[in-house]
Parts: sequence; structure tokens; C-alpha cells
Amino acid sequence: MKLQTELNVQISNWNILYTKLHRFHWYVKGPLFFTLHEKFEELYNEAGLVVDELAERLLAIGGEPVATMKEYLETATLTETNNETKASEMVAALVTDYKAIKEQLVQLAELAEENNDVITNDLAVGLIEKIDTHVWMLTAYLGE
Repeated sequence: MKLQTELNVQISNWNILYTKLHRFHWYVKGPLFFTLHEKFEELYNEAGLVVDELAERLLAIGGEPVATMKEYLETATLTETNNETKASEMVAALVTDYKAIKEQLVQLAELAEENNDVITNDLAVGLIEKIDTHVWMLTAYLGE
């Protein structure tokens, strides 16, 4: 089922994002270290919760969530980190990733609506709202 496939893409993307955020949390340097170190932790904690919520929703509708790094990398549309070293590069990478996830969440919401799955639709729409806030704040950080 296409809806289950799209949920697995989301699970994979959020896991890639989770790992990337951990890397950024560990490797960020510079005058805004304390601010970004804390923000990246907040975002990876959120990503971990999102993965769990998506996987549980997939299980509830009879699907099987991908659950290994190999599967995440094969299923995700996001890519692993590009070894960003500057804080601004890290933040810019997150803006790009969040925008990509949002595009796919819009598709997931529409697909869920077409399948009369109001719960998955609500989940996707709620995540879109969170992402819009993250993109706004991260873009503001970049001064764009």
C-alpha cells in the first residue's frame, strides 16, 4: 500500500535527520556553540519521538516499519551528512532537510486524506506545522 510506503519514507528520513542532528550537536563550534548545541539536542529529541509516532501509526494500520540503518539509508530521500564543519553549514543543511521532509509530508497528508485515514492525515499536518516553525527559526538564524 502506497500509504505504508510513504510512512516508511518518513520513518527513514526522520532517522537520518536524527543521526545528522546528533553529529551536529557533537561537532558544532564557535561563538554560538551553547545556543546551537542545545537547539540540536532539542531537535534530535523531537526527531526520536517523531520516528516512534510514525512507526506506531504504521503498525496500527497493518504496516511494518523499517527498523535498521541499512533500510533507512535505502528508503530515505534525505542523505547523510556532508561533513559540515561550520555552524552555518549545519543550519543550512537542516533547512534543506526540513523543507524536503515537509514536501513529502504534504504528499502523505493528501494520500491519507484520499484513503480516508484522518489519523495519519492529522499526524502529517501536525508535523508540517512543526517543520514550518523550525524552518522559520533556522532561516532567521542564517539571516535569510
